[in-house]
Amino acid sequence: MTTLSAGPAGRPGRPFGTVLTAMVTPFTATGDLDVNATGLLAERLVAEGNNGLVVNGTTGESPTTSDAEKELVIRAVVDAVGDRATVVAGVGTYDTAHSVKLAKAAEKAGAHGALVVTPYYSRPQQDGLLAHFAAVADASDLPVMLYDIPPRAVVAIAPETLLRLAEHPRITAVKDAKGDLYAGSLVMGGSDLAYYSGDDPLNLPWLSVGGVGVVSIIGHVLGGHLRAMVDAAEAGDYVRARKLHYELMPAHRAMTRCGGGSGLVFAKAALRLRGFGVGDPRLPQIPATAKQTEQIAQDLDEIGPLL
Repeated sequence: MTTLSAGPAGRPGRPFGTVLTAMVTPFTATGDLDVNATGLLAERLVAEGNNGLVVNGTTGESPTTSDAEKELVIRAVVDAVGDRATVVAGVGTYDTAHSVKLAKAAEKAGAHGALVVTPYYSRPQQDGLLAHFAAVADASDLPVMLYDIPPRAVVAIAPETLLRLAEHPRITAVKDAKGDLYAGSLVMGGSDLAYYSGDDPLNLPWLSVGGVGVVSIIGHVLGGHLRAMVDAAEAGDYVRARKLHYELMPAHRAMTRCGGGSGLVFAKAALRLRGFGVGDPRLPQIPATAKQTEQIAQDLDEIGPLL
């Protein structure tokens, strides 16, 4: 398989950069897309250590943003940081035809890569996953990062399926939120797919077995710490990497304050605590309560400055 360079942060073996944040989508007080704040947030995240951003993913509230809004988000982020960071657009849905349409639109809007999640709710067979991912990868010239997240999609991408998908010239990476380091190691050992941790508490474990980077939620407010940890691991300094890993434990606890699967609620609350308002989530997600926000603030206050 030929590994493609995805953008300004991409390099051989790390096609989408190394520290990426799955970016929230800013809304105004009335719930409309805030295009200006979208660009400003992208600039802030890159300045704090991210060399890649994932937009229009679950944390970006893709289920509740329109196709037109998704295109505006991509354009705003590419305009703001596209010369300094890789911009990966979420295009996956449970509808292959819709996913194909979104992939084409993302390419037209200037994205450097596409994130394609396992089709959710419909629970396809492995051969269905093969056909779905291949169809989306064939729809544009964008390099593809597969998103394996059975807690949301129910169906996991089997290692054998991933090895077959690795033969596609544009499928270059996996964002793993399955948490199976054994299965991931089998795939990394049998292909040149680049693995990105998609579950913040497992960032360092994935890096230790060959992962090339992270797609983070805590990166909204702790990009510098993540950058230092990833760089330390890449340099083989696991004493420093472990120290940073343990220092970040309160942030992982903070993400659980708003219930399972509510990383975007945490991220919006954390950004507000840091003085950067991005509006409330759209229903069915709800904003953090005053109590939850207080707990998140206390958790984050336990993390000292980066030394």
